Amino acid sequence: MNKKAIILPVLLLGSAAAYLIYRSVTTAERQATLYGNVDIREASLAFRVTGRVASLLVDEGAQVKEGDVLASLDPEPLRNALHGAEAAVAALAARNAMLRSGYRSEDLEQAKARLQAAQAVLVDAEREFARQATLLPEGVTTQRALDAARSAKDQATAQVQVAGQQVRQMSTGFRREEVADSDAQLRQAQAQLAAAQLAVKDATLLAPSEGIILTRAIEKGNMVQAGSPAFSLSLTSPVRVIAYVGEPMLGRFSPGTRVTLTTDGRPGQPYHGRVGFVSPTAEFTPKSVETTDLRTSLVYRLRIVVEDSDSQLRQGMPVTVKLAR
Repeated sequence: MNKKAIILPVLLLGSAAAYLIYRSVTTAERQATLYGNVDIREASLAFRVTGRVASLLVDEGAQVKEGDVLASLDPEPLRNALHGAEAAVAALAARNAMLRSGYRSEDLEQAKARLQAAQAVLVDAEREFARQATLLPEGVTTQRALDAARSAKDQATAQVQVAGQQVRQMSTGFRREEVADSDAQLRQAQAQLAAAQLAVKDATLLAPSEGIILTRAIEKGNMVQAGSPAFSLSLTSPVRVIAYVGEPMLGRFSPGTRVTLTTDGRPGQPYHGRVGFVSPTAEFTPKSVETTDLRTSLVYRLRIVVEDSDSQLRQGMPVTVKLAR
């Protein structure tokens, strides 16, 4: 048999097998390729108190770290309110301590002395009234004098009753209702003091995280209201990529799966990341995903955390995601 006739079919079969293998590999790789976009989060920063801007330390484009001072308000009005709150707490705390400890022994002794004096006056008034009552039938005194003695006796009796009540009150201490009311007033004053202290602290606006200042909406000297946006901060860490995967490949991109990410700007230098979240519900692929055959398919949203991000990754940039080898 002609050897060429045998070799040629073998070569054709080998080429066909290699082509099928190559096609299956490239098809698997294509199926394991996802498309998404860089999703850099932004934070709108604002003061929690109202005031006049006293200083601005950053401008648009500035890179900041967590805890950096961005701006501050005039603290004087807030400090004045703080001093008033401190004085109110001190006064109520002193009154509360007095109510809880009761009256001083000196005050109790003075009240007892006043009671004894009132009792002595009452004894004299009763004697005078008795004397006038005895003299009236004999015509030695007048009805007017008797009435005056009766009035003096009644007034002395009332003074004894008042002095006695004061002694009993000082002996038993303040009522529980008075102590409870004082406790409530003190707690309210302490809460107002804490709010005043927080307001002074909030007069300084700090960066909540590392990032880049995108916009600045205030100027030095402006009056700003609490909650009004002052800065827009782009959070540079962590950088995330939002991608979408079809149900057939869902199991290959489970949370924790390592992936590589490439951009058009540096196709030969991939970034590295890890799948952090997989949506539990399906949705139609957004139009921003850079593939046409999946536009009408149901997919699941993935959130991938980029582990070695840099400044070249920008918001909305298209990214190709592949399983790490």
